[in-house]
Order: sequence, then structure tokens, then C-alpha cells
Amino acid sequence: MNAFLVSFGVIFVAELGDKSQLMALAFATRYKPAPVLIAITIATAIVHLASVAIGAIVGAALPTRPINAIAALAFIVFGLWTLRGDELSDEDEERAKRTTRNVIVSVGTVFFLAELGDKTMLATVTLATREGVVGTWLGSTIGMVAADALAIVVGRALGSRLPERAIKIGASVAFFVFAAVLGVEALRG
Repeated sequence: MNAFLVSFGVIFVAELGDKSQLMALAFATRYKPAPVLIAITIATAIVHLASVAIGAIVGAALPTRPINAIAALAFIVFGLWTLRGDELSDEDEERAKRTTRNVIVSVGTVFFLAELGDKTMLATVTLATREGVVGTWLGSTIGMVAADALAIVVGRALGSRLPERAIKIGASVAFFVFAAVLGVEALRG
């Protein structure tokens, strides 16, 4: 249960203001929200399944202390990355605007490709090195889908009045707190 809760919280926060959250909002303005969320869920589940597999292998190969130190550094990087922010490139916006017959396949493919190497994928790998694999996979997948669903609902309701900078700062602070906790654990051994 701890792996689920930690992964849910970390990935939910990581997704706030992320490029894929902006993509979710863009797709939901063009298509009905339900197929967009189905596509996001499928793509996220696949990417995060691969992420936890990688994390489990690394976690089994390394002792806990170096993993905690590396995880702390990774979360500092994620905090800085979040603070810097993501924007949709012109290419990403074009992908979001393209109409296809099968919304789930097109949105799912775009999300899958966008998530490869993204901070939420890397955070999931990091979490899987120290938490349970199934709980990490479920928590990270549901956390990301929940954050994207929130963006769709709030974005459709509030339009462009969302304080994007405040969201980025809040998410960055959360990453720095995670980094501090992991850093203390690494020092304690």
C-alpha cells in the first residue's frame, strides 16, 4: 500500500504543469474527454509497466544507500525540470489537432511517445528501485491519469485563467521535499 500511495503522490505532482498534461487538455478540447482518458490510461499503463520493470532490475542490483542518494539527486533534477516548465511544441500542437477515425489509437500513440524519457517515466523508474513493483505501477499510472483528468476538468471549466506559474512552483517544491527525505535516508544508511 505504501508503494501505491507514494507513487500516486509523486507522479500526480510530477504531472502538474507537464507537457503531457497540456496535451491532455489540448486533446480534450478537440475530442470527447472519455476516449482521451481511455487513451491516456492505456499509454500510461504501458509506459509505467516498462518503467517499473527497469526500476526493479536496478533496485535488485544496487544496495539501498546508493539508490536513496541517486533518487534524491533525481528528485532535485525533477524539481528543477518542473520549475523550468514544459510547453507544447508546434509539432505537439499539430499532433493534438489531427483528426483520425480512432481517437483512442491516435491519442494513445501520441501519449506513449511523449512519455518515453519524460520525468514521470524517470520518476517511476526511480520509485520502483525502492518500492513494490505492483504498487508503484498502479500508483504511478493512476496518479498520472488523475492529474491529466483534473487538467481536463479544470481546464475546460476555467479556460486560460489557471495560474500555471504557481502550479509549477508548487510541484517543484514537492519534488525538493521528496529529495530532502530521500537524502536524509541515504545519509542514515
